[in-house]
Amino acid sequence: MPRNDVMLETNPVGTLGIIPLKSCSELGEKVNNYLVEWRNARDNAHVGTLDFAGYQRDSYLLDAKTPRFGSGEGKGVLNESVRGYDLFLMVDVCNNSLEYSLGGLKNRMSPDDHYQDLKRVIAAAGGKARRITVIMPFLYESRQHKRSGRESLDCALMLQELTSMGVENIITFDAHDPRVQNAIPLNGFETVQASYQFIKYLLLNVDDLQIDNDHMMVISPDEGATSRAIYLSNVLGVDMGMFYKRRDYSKIIDGRNPIVAHEFLGTNVEGKDVMIIDDMISSGDSILDVAKELKKRKAKRVFAASTFGLFTNGFKKLDEAYENGIIDKILTTNLVYQSPELLSKPYYINVDMSKYIALLIDTLNHDCSISEILDPVERIHAKVREYNEGKLKKN
Repeated sequence: MPRNDVMLETNPVGTLGIIPLKSCSELGEKVNNYLVEWRNARDNAHVGTLDFAGYQRDSYLLDAKTPRFGSGEGKGVLNESVRGYDLFLMVDVCNNSLEYSLGGLKNRMSPDDHYQDLKRVIAAAGGKARRITVIMPFLYESRQHKRSGRESLDCALMLQELTSMGVENIITFDAHDPRVQNAIPLNGFETVQASYQFIKYLLLNVDDLQIDNDHMMVISPDEGATSRAIYLSNVLGVDMGMFYKRRDYSKIIDGRNPIVAHEFLGTNVEGKDVMIIDDMISSGDSILDVAKELKKRKAKRVFAASTFGLFTNGFKKLDEAYENGIIDKILTTNLVYQSPELLSKPYYINVDMSKYIALLIDTLNHDCSISEILDPVERIHAKVREYNEGKLKKN
């Protein structure tokens, strides 16, 4: 059944309200624009009924603020009622572009600050919303997902804290280890992949790809990304290769064991376009090491796709790698903050996820299943067919 028909046959859980925190304001605006367009164009005979009150509006964004005192302390403020609303809160815990005053000095917001602001807005709602869903693309503290010795498990604590405050569902993207959901087994937790969007934007920006076993491969840069690479290679019908990181366990540098070498397991990459797939680019060193190893093995072009582009060490090494022909394109999403410098890079492809998030919100607000949305196999196949036939569109 077409999606619009499903929407017309189900009642919304409550009046839709979206609160993008300041860290996620730009993405929130784009999501809102899609929802306004879709719902105002939807021929719904029930719009005038009580169940559909507030269904078609000029904006679904609600006015919420998280001001700070001079001491650095903060509070959450809702400037309009949320009673009976189906609330969707959006937060980007990786946005390091925001500042606040602390004792007269400017202090950049850390993931901890963004998470506290999220809790303040939830607390300001005071349990009056009908349902609260948190959309946290980069899962807070998800890199600390398991215990080795006497360590905290911050991600698990965060999930339990949010659900105890009344959050029913948590939606994240490409969680570092999805098993963290075991901390909240009775609540909704979805980790969404961006596989379809990566393929879509790669096809839109590279016009001479040959997607078959003789001309393309998908590469996992380490053991942790193997499942992503296996999935994408199977969907595209191409070979897969992987690297594993050989580490020096006698040393600890910056809190981890240094990588000695990247060892490759897979078939011959000579003359093939290769797509490295991972969940995040942090410093970028691992991606560049893998790209260099692939170029040594005479790979034709190297494309790196990662859900989160953090680029914590800047762009100097990436610029040099592009100029030296080591890497051809880097794709990351707008789920986390993108600096103007990043967006200006000739090798960078911005993968816009706003339409996908709007689709998830629209579907969940009607309490419909999102299973088909989370499984993009047919959509990927359709895009590849359009590409091969020269009919690919940007929508």
